[in-house]
Amino acid sequence: MTETRPDTLTLPVSRGGCPFDPPALYRQDVGASRVNLWDGTSCWLLTGYREVRTALTDHRFSADARHPNFPFLTPGRRALVGNNPSFIRLDDPEHSRLRRMLTGDFLIKRVEAMRPGIQRIVDEALDAMVAHGSPADLVAEFALPVPSLVICELLGVPYRDHGFFQRQSQLLLDNTTSAEAAKEAADALTDYLTEQADRAASSDGDSEGILGRLAARGDLTSAEIAANGVLLLIAGHETTANMTSLSTLALLRNPAQADRLRADSSLIRGAVEELLRYLTIVHNGLPRVALEDVELADGQLILAGEGVLCQLATANRDEELFPAGSELRVERDARRHLAFGFGVHQCLGQPLARAELQIVLETLLRRLPQLRLAVPFEELKFREEALVYGLKELPVAW
Repeated sequence: MTETRPDTLTLPVSRGGCPFDPPALYRQDVGASRVNLWDGTSCWLLTGYREVRTALTDHRFSADARHPNFPFLTPGRRALVGNNPSFIRLDDPEHSRLRRMLTGDFLIKRVEAMRPGIQRIVDEALDAMVAHGSPADLVAEFALPVPSLVICELLGVPYRDHGFFQRQSQLLLDNTTSAEAAKEAADALTDYLTEQADRAASSDGDSEGILGRLAARGDLTSAEIAANGVLLLIAGHETTANMTSLSTLALLRNPAQADRLRADSSLIRGAVEELLRYLTIVHNGLPRVALEDVELADGQLILAGEGVLCQLATANRDEELFPAGSELRVERDARRHLAFGFGVHQCLGQPLARAELQIVLETLLRRLPQLRLAVPFEELKFREEALVYGLKELPVAW
């Protein structure tokens, strides 16, 4: 049954229907439409590919969360405005100054050199899951440990602390977290990363990893290092973990597509682009605020000071760019997707995320050809309440 969109839609809403699809209510008005937020304010919801891409690339839209009209989806997100922001919540020149310090760590050449190490981590995690025995929870035993180990090695953070930072990350990404709890989680993570950075700075150059390198520069405050460390730590494991589990489920639900990948592993790079497009785990959109009046592709005028939410999931199903976009086709050319955002703020870690997903999915399909769901599909629980969409558990057998 088709849902009827109310006159005033309050965000965020759950996906409903097919768990791989964007919320049906978002897809009823392609382009731009007015919506309400939890605090009674309103903003524009952008759902079409061209409108979303414009807002993400036009310098007249700001990503600075300190703007008084910035649209926040939850009280928890608003409570963090006072914290030292990471570079993704800054405009140029501050944004570029901080981002440039990390660009070299995520260059394609650098990530390609990391592939043997990532493959080792993937093999060891899969060995451990198989040794534990079938059935297993793929989220807890494979999808989460792999990117957590990778980002810990890259940052120079001990993996033994993964339980702590995974709990804080999930609180920060949960739409239902209160303002007070979000602030406590952010402060705990900031204190932790500050301690790690200070330890690295006092190690006389012996410390490896991004935190140690940033600390050794001497031109960054501990708060700046910690803020960007928090961003990398959360983004580095939560996004890839959720993409791994959702991608696995999507392939299990589309066995003909999985068989194509088993038959021809050279398809895996393109398949990862298609899975990124099809699943788009940024659940509730990217916020921006207009600094000047801007006319969008559909003729809608966004006035200076008005907020917008860019719905990547609906943009990635736009039929003009991706015909039959609601279908998973691993051989589709999906390279123009917006799953990593677009423009100067697009995801810095996308080369690493791509490499991890390519290695994880190729290895999983090759080593466990009999992988299957261990419970009925209808019993699976999805992270509807999270800023990053995914699965709470994925029971599998082989």
